[in-house]
Order: sequence, then C-alpha cells, then structure tokens
Amino acid sequence: MAMRLLLISNSTNYGEEYLGWPRPWIKDFLGSTNVQKILFIPYAGVGLVDESIQQSFDAYEKRVNGVFNELGYEIYSIHREADPVEAVRNASAIAVGGGNTFYLVYMLHKLGLMEVIRERVQEGMHYMGWSAGSNLACPTLRTTNDMPIIEPESFDCFNLIPFQINPHYLDANPEGHGGETREQRIEEFLTVNRDTTVVGLREATLLLLEGDTLKLEGARPMRLFRFGEIPIEFEPGEDINFLLDQYIK
Repeated sequence: MAMRLLLISNSTNYGEEYLGWPRPWIKDFLGSTNVQKILFIPYAGVGLVDESIQQSFDAYEKRVNGVFNELGYEIYSIHREADPVEAVRNASAIAVGGGNTFYLVYMLHKLGLMEVIRERVQEGMHYMGWSAGSNLACPTLRTTNDMPIIEPESFDCFNLIPFQINPHYLDANPEGHGGETREQRIEEFLTVNRDTTVVGLREATLLLLEGDTLKLEGARPMRLFRFGEIPIEFEPGEDINFLLDQYIK
C-alpha cells in the first residue's frame, strides 16, 4: 500500500494561531479517509510547562487537540497508553509534534516504537509531523536544529524518505549574529555525509508524499543541497519526484 506523509516545516508563523497556516493541508490530508481519531506523539514537547515532563506532554496533547477538534478530529496521546506499541498497531493515523528532536528520538527508541511506526506507515497508515516530527521521517535526526539535551540510543529515525530535511530553514543569520549560517551548517554536514541530499524546508512550507508523488506545498521555495554542488531552489508546484529515486521500499 502506498505511503501518505505530510511533513510540515513549522507549526506557527509569527503572529498567527498555533497550527494556523497548515490547517487546510491537515484537513485535506485526513479528509480522504474515515479517520476520526489520531494518535499523537508528544515526546518532543519537553519544555511546555515548568513542572514535570509528563505535565508538558499533557499540555501538548491539550493544545494540539484544541486545533484538531476545530477540524473535526480528536487527538489521543501515546503517553497515556498502557502499551504504546499496541497503540501504534491499532492507530489509524499518527501525528508527531515539534519540539526537541533528540528527546523525541530518545523516547521512541526507548519504547521500541521506531520499527513498529515505520512498518505501519509503510502499510498505509497516515503520518503527519511538524518540525521535529518531519525530521523523524528522515533516515536520521542529524539535520535537526535542536540542542542535544539527551543522548538517544541511536540517531536513526524512520527512514521513510531517502533524504534529510532541515526544517525552519533560514537564508541568513539574524542581524548582529556572528555564527555560521544555516547553509554553512548544512555544508558541514555534507562534507561528512557526501552521498546525502538535504532539503532546506522554509517556514510556511511542507512536503506531501502520496505514493510515488512528492509535492512541495506552501508559500515559499525549498532549497536543495548536495555535496560539491551549488544549492538549487524549487518552487511549489515544480517536479521534485527525483528526490524519491533512492526510495527504500
């Protein structure tokens, strides 16, 4: 069965409601199914409240559920499930929230969820993620922007797509910042990982995979990086199916 992925760069644009800009795509993505309840993975949201990590997950679930309720759906969070693996096996769709990718990957390896989620998505279960949730669909987490607040068992992720995503891609540093640009950081990555392709996914954009068709959607172009090559820009609507040439079925 063909995979369906909705990989969103960011949840919120400046001055907008939470998950405001991608709501039409979320609605369309789920609207082709009879799905009413979505299993939510909140493990990236470790700092939403000042109390315990568990309470951060509670707060994250509530926040996301408020948005999905408005769209006609219901969120139930995996952190409340007695058997997380069984919850994945019984899920009709999965949504993975943004936050810290290292903690997200740490928890998925710890709970034995990496392989079972990958298998379910390859069987046709709908998968959506934003920011860290988009990183999770890649072969590894190594193009995240996040601080490594914890050491996962492995950097390996779902490997649902054969390229890396850098979400929240920025073209330049903020005024007065003297560190490396995002492009320089990606070039460092490619110097060590020369056979890898990296997509700089700007905010207010997303990737939609339906079977063997990959589309860039949203308001801005994406930037494509390969070792030893000049980066290339692709506008929404342009053919980017070549990114699936190395697809791991």
